[in-house]
Amino acid sequence: MTIIFDEDKQNQKVKTLLGQEEEELAEMLSAKYGLHYADLSIAVINTDALRLMSEKDARAASLAVFDSVGKKLSIAIISPNSEETRLALKDLEDRGYTLTVYMSSKASLEKAWSRYKDLSFAMETKAGSIDVSNEEIATLLKEVRTIDDIRIKIEEVLAMKKSSKISRIVEIVMAGAIATGSSDIHVEPEEKSVRLRYRLDGVLQDILQIDRETHELFLSRIKLLSGMKLNLKSIAQDGRFSVRIYDTDIEIRSSILPGAYSESIVMRILNPKNIQVSLDELGIPKKLFDVIMHEAGKPNGMILTTGPTGSGKTTTLYALLSKVQSSEVKVITIEDPIEYHLPGIVQTQTDSKRGYTFASGLRAALRQDPDIIMVGEIRDAETAETAIQAAETGHLVFSTLHTNNAAGTFPRLIDLGVDPKLITSAVTLSLAQRLVRCVCQDCKKEVDIPDEYKTLITSIIEGIYDPAEKVPVGKIYEAVGCEKCNGTGYKGRVGLYEGIKTDAVIEALLRTNPSERDIKIAAHPQGIPSLREYGVIQLLQGKTTLVELERVVDLREA
Repeated sequence: MTIIFDEDKQNQKVKTLLGQEEEELAEMLSAKYGLHYADLSIAVINTDALRLMSEKDARAASLAVFDSVGKKLSIAIISPNSEETRLALKDLEDRGYTLTVYMSSKASLEKAWSRYKDLSFAMETKAGSIDVSNEEIATLLKEVRTIDDIRIKIEEVLAMKKSSKISRIVEIVMAGAIATGSSDIHVEPEEKSVRLRYRLDGVLQDILQIDRETHELFLSRIKLLSGMKLNLKSIAQDGRFSVRIYDTDIEIRSSILPGAYSESIVMRILNPKNIQVSLDELGIPKKLFDVIMHEAGKPNGMILTTGPTGSGKTTTLYALLSKVQSSEVKVITIEDPIEYHLPGIVQTQTDSKRGYTFASGLRAALRQDPDIIMVGEIRDAETAETAIQAAETGHLVFSTLHTNNAAGTFPRLIDLGVDPKLITSAVTLSLAQRLVRCVCQDCKKEVDIPDEYKTLITSIIEGIYDPAEKVPVGKIYEAVGCEKCNGTGYKGRVGLYEGIKTDAVIEALLRTNPSERDIKIAAHPQGIPSLREYGVIQLLQGKTTLVELERVVDLREA
């Protein structure tokens, strides 16, 4: 009979026995020192807890932070007598953490330390903040220039079986949105899957479908980062966190809404670089630009900008503030919320839960002796009246109003209860704006104006009051799609603007309780192109397409 000695099998048995002895010894020592015992080989390691200490420091201190709930940490150590261990524990306590210490074997700690390789480059340094490695984010941003790149990256991570994949997916989703210049991220649960979309240049673009399980983990991660309650699933919640890339803090505003299949997520990306645009670069037509600069140069009065959500009103107001700001004037803004932080300007945020509204914030701001005030939005009669009074008492006031066009500003203020006489003495200029996508200059295709639009476009150009604003009616362009524009046919956006000055004609008209149409007709001789006139000008100059222009502006509106 031949006996075959399996050396590998025997070595494995010895290794197992030694491991059992090591665990038994660790358990005995834990009883001796009056500590808990933890076998990390069978425990779930919380990778977010590991982030609280670098692998190098954890190994040097012979410990592992393997779980965390809020400010309570579970920490495994080899020996309580180690000076390095004691110093590391004290440092965590000094940082405000409550510690539960466990005795563990060296093998247990090695198991925990091995999880560091699974950690992605995003480091959660405090509630509501992710500190991103400059080197890693730079690499990732280069890799996800297009929507297809983002889709491929996420699919690669979804195929992984590592527990840290959710953190990585969050990072890719964020980096992809930032790299493509998206303004919002939408995660929308449906019956069988979950749809991920970006709002790119004002239009939602499908990225990919993810499974329901990944969505639940993604949802929990976003709630945790945003400071929301994880256990609340039947009410809407709002929160925020920030991502630091190089020296720029990009704020993410999160909104959770319960739906038929699960909670949907919308994350708005507030990148300070997106508003670092001067007033000269916004594409405002020269005649209107000159009017804006003249009115903004006055010591008092009110300039209102109108338009739907996402039409660029905030960007225009910030550009206007940057234009008029100087060391000689005090500027105060009242916002909900503060979207971008501007140096040299006092910014205050409303809080309706505490009764700090636009009206109360504006009254408080007036006691601070400001020269220029920006009110984020006029929503009610009290705010409107206070803002009007501020404009009449030596202050320059900028604000926004939700109306469809510049002419609608005046009836809207009257509806809010403002005396028409006060409106004409305070409001010096009303603006309206829209954003249209620019046709991609690398793939655009020149075409003839469709027959059914030739007469309409010609009549719009002929109706422009100022001959200097008119352009020839010729060829136009249509979108095609290429790699540089993510296959959309569009790249970037340009503003469409209109404005109405409160001149003597408008002042006299307001006493008769006029309609929007009446105000438009009375303002026509001012020579400032309307939204649809300026839109057609941009179309004929090759900036946008007919399809895109009709999406944003009603060309058939008289």
